[in-house]
Amino acid sequence: ALEINNLTKKYVGITAVDNLSIKVPKGSIFGILGPNGSGKTTTLACITGLIEPSSGTFKWFNNADNETDNKQIGAIIETPNFFPNFTALKNMQLVAKIKGIENPEEIDQLLNRLGIYERRNSQFYSFSLGMKSRLALAAALLGDPKVLILDEPTNGLDPEGIDRKSVV
Repeated sequence: ALEINNLTKKYVGITAVDNLSIKVPKGSIFGILGPNGSGKTTTLACITGLIEPSSGTFKWFNNADNETDNKQIGAIIETPNFFPNFTALKNMQLVAKIKGIENPEEIDQLLNRLGIYERRNSQFYSFSLGMKSRLALAAALLGDPKVLILDEPTNGLDPEGIDRKSVV
C-alpha cells in the first residue's frame, strides 16, 4: 500500500525525519511509535502531501507519480481543522466536494455513527475537542478510503469515542 524510501524532512536547524524507509503491505494495520518530537507527524504530513519532504520518495499503491489520491486516503493529521463558522454539515459537504464524493447520505450516516448527528447544524467553533475529533474522523472516513491515517486518533475523545464499536 505504501513504500517510503530515504524520506528526509529538514527545517532550519533541525532534521525532523532522517532517511526513513518503510514498506507497509496492503491490508495491514501499521503504527508509528515514538516520543514527542521524533518525526511521526512530519512523516505523516509528508506522505499525505501536506508538506514537501526535503529528499526521498514515497509511493502509494505503486503509483510512481508520488501523488496522493484524496479518494483513496482518509487522514487526520494533528489538530482537526475546519472552517470555524461553518456548521459540521457544511464542513462535511465541503470535504465531500474536495474528495469528489456525491453521496450526501453518507455524510448523515457518518455523523450519526460518530454520535454528532444531532449537532450537524452547529458551528464548528462551538464543538468540544472530542466533538472536533469525531468530525475529523467522519471527514477521514468519507468516501470509504482504502487507507486511513490517524495521527493521535484518541486525542480529546472520551471512552465512548475511543471504543471501536462506536466507530465501526
